[in-house]
Amino acid sequence: MAVHKKFNALGRGLDALISTEGVRTQGSSTINEISIDQIEANPNQPRREFDEEALQELANSIREIGIIQPITLRQVAENRFQIIAGERRWRASQITGLKSIPAYIRTAKDESVMEMALVENIQREDLNPVEIALAYEHLLEDSSMTQERVSERVGKSRAAIANYLRLLKLPAQVQMALQKKEIDMGHAKALLSLDSPSLQVKLFNEIKKYGYTVRKVEEMVQMLKNGETLESGNKKISQKQQMPEEFNMLKDKLSKFFNTKIQMSCSPKGKGKISISFSDEDELLRIMSIFDNLKDKEQ
Repeated sequence: MAVHKKFNALGRGLDALISTEGVRTQGSSTINEISIDQIEANPNQPRREFDEEALQELANSIREIGIIQPITLRQVAENRFQIIAGERRWRASQITGLKSIPAYIRTAKDESVMEMALVENIQREDLNPVEIALAYEHLLEDSSMTQERVSERVGKSRAAIANYLRLLKLPAQVQMALQKKEIDMGHAKALLSLDSPSLQVKLFNEIKKYGYTVRKVEEMVQMLKNGETLESGNKKISQKQQMPEEFNMLKDKLSKFFNTKIQMSCSPKGKGKISISFSDEDELLRIMSIFDNLKDKEQ
């Protein structure tokens, strides 16, 4: 008998990934009662951390009304089963002291288990972005899938998968903060626009300290990419770039022409800023007169 449960959050449910034909069960039932002690967690489960408070709440619910949705298992040895989906329910059941738990037993190839767990978790309780990224990386490395194939299997666009994988290039402390929800995915994506890991960490520390919004961080990143210097609190942050020699020569020429200090910044894309320094009002008037003379000559 086939078991059909539809989950459409991703456009493709578990039924599209797990064959439910020919499920082996006890008697005529499609659900087994499996001993808690015979069940083991999936070592490749994408979820790495479980909120203790949330688990306790789930355990309290199980005490009152029992397990509404059976977990999904595959048999790995005689009287041994591994979780495909439902580890939170299994853990919460242990807290309540249950001896057995209702479960579907599915036949699945090893390389399919990770994607099943990934889809199930995304549909039921969001993984944090780093866990999702690690899960995608695992699928790509261990199953030899392409990004396009992973996209088809989990119902996400290639661009979305690529964006998650890019998170793994962030400095460790940024990834940890993202995993602990100290910053949002938007913050992380903005930081990825910066090429320098040290600059990413500097701006990340400012985000934590002052609680900057994603939009604010995007503006700050753009300023840095344009070669501008940021002021955050009492700190100045800049993206130091080694300017081409011709730019340095131009800077020296301008400094001699105006007879004052000239500051120049330039982004890798060639966009930058020129600053002319003056020490007092008289020097400002002198510089302005130079501009006036240049204007008169043009006319």
